[in-house]
Amino acid sequence: MMHRTRSRRMAGAMTVLLAIAAACAAEDKKVELKLDLPKPQFQGTPTPIKLPNLEPIETEKPAFMVPEGVTNLAKGKPVTSSESFPLLGELAMVTDGDKEGRDGSYVELGPGKQWAQIDLGAPCELFAIAMWLYHSQPRAYHDVVIQVSDDPDFVQNVTTVYNNDHDNSSGFGIGKDLAYVESYKGRIIDAKGVKGRYVRINTRGNTSDEMNHFTEVEVYGRAAK
Repeated sequence: MMHRTRSRRMAGAMTVLLAIAAACAAEDKKVELKLDLPKPQFQGTPTPIKLPNLEPIETEKPAFMVPEGVTNLAKGKPVTSSESFPLLGELAMVTDGDKEGRDGSYVELGPGKQWAQIDLGAPCELFAIAMWLYHSQPRAYHDVVIQVSDDPDFVQNVTTVYNNDHDNSSGFGIGKDLAYVESYKGRIIDAKGVKGRYVRINTRGNTSDEMNHFTEVEVYGRAAK
């Protein structure tokens, strides 16, 4: 009798463990993040780009995986920046869904350190940030630093998810990420499941000129649990 009771308990415990494992597997199911890409703009021979931390142009990226069911939380969300009035474009263009490389599809901010910030409206769990800064010609942007926070002023509880500032010239610390050449394919940044309401992208000019540009930013995630 005791043996049968113990067997039932073991069977019940195993059922619970299997249910928990199944729930975790369902929650962790990953799918490939497939971006809706704009048309290629650049034609001709690119000017050589020389940076000490530049990723090889021919580098092929593996499929980027995200939890099933995440969406672009940035679409149509409000955007602010270090300049209230951009030199070109409107800040709302950063999240309007238009990621083409033509004139009239991007925002231009002045020279030096600048940033654009997206308010997701509520704390969210973030897994990927896809961005197109300017892809009408091959260029690399300096000191690209992407941060997430619940503080709109980015003073407290700030998490840096990407930093290619190799010499700390922008004051965010020396970054270990590689600079890269802009293209119509955009760039996917691993947000690593960080939680936050605001996403801020810092830049400091590029290899073609001193200006800063933002064509489109997509933030893939889900409501924070």
